[in-house]
Amino acid sequence: MILTDKEILNHIEKGLIKVEPFDLACLGTNSYDVHLGKTLALYESDVLDAKAHNKIKTFEIPEEGFVLMPDKFYLGVTAEYTETLAHVPFLEGKSSVGRLGIDIHATAGKGDVGFCNHWTLEISVKQPVRVYAGMPIGQLIYFEVKGDINNMYNKKPNAKYNDRKTIPVESMMFKNKF
Repeated sequence: MILTDKEILNHIEKGLIKVEPFDLACLGTNSYDVHLGKTLALYESDVLDAKAHNKIKTFEIPEEGFVLMPDKFYLGVTAEYTETLAHVPFLEGKSSVGRLGIDIHATAGKGDVGFCNHWTLEISVKQPVRVYAGMPIGQLIYFEVKGDINNMYNKKPNAKYNDRKTIPVESMMFKNKF
């Protein structure tokens, strides 16, 4: 089941959900709106290798905004830091963002119970579009979990995205054994 606005607030009060900064105006009927952080990134290489550490170059979005191009793949970050200690968080794009032709994630829309960080966004666009730091970019939806959890994400020794970062984080696929 998806948490309602009242349940999200209840779980925030209990310390099971954290959003920093929190703004009550961003709380929807059954979601919480998150915003585009000030930093974007591009991979340095045109060819990425799943077994290699593909480096990124970060840059700040200027006050006048930044035009995303369809032939580029961008990593972004949410302005909000979140902790979800008893639910499965899903990050979805806002419909207004989708109607601008912006996709905010290719595959990583689901977080794990215990995810505590800013969300890295996998941004692609259908046509050139100007974006701004602080603009609404997505919404977090919280699903209830049934059963006990043996392996919280923030306690897993092999979790690749536990270091708190306010900038986009590149793929850590190279840390997998295959």
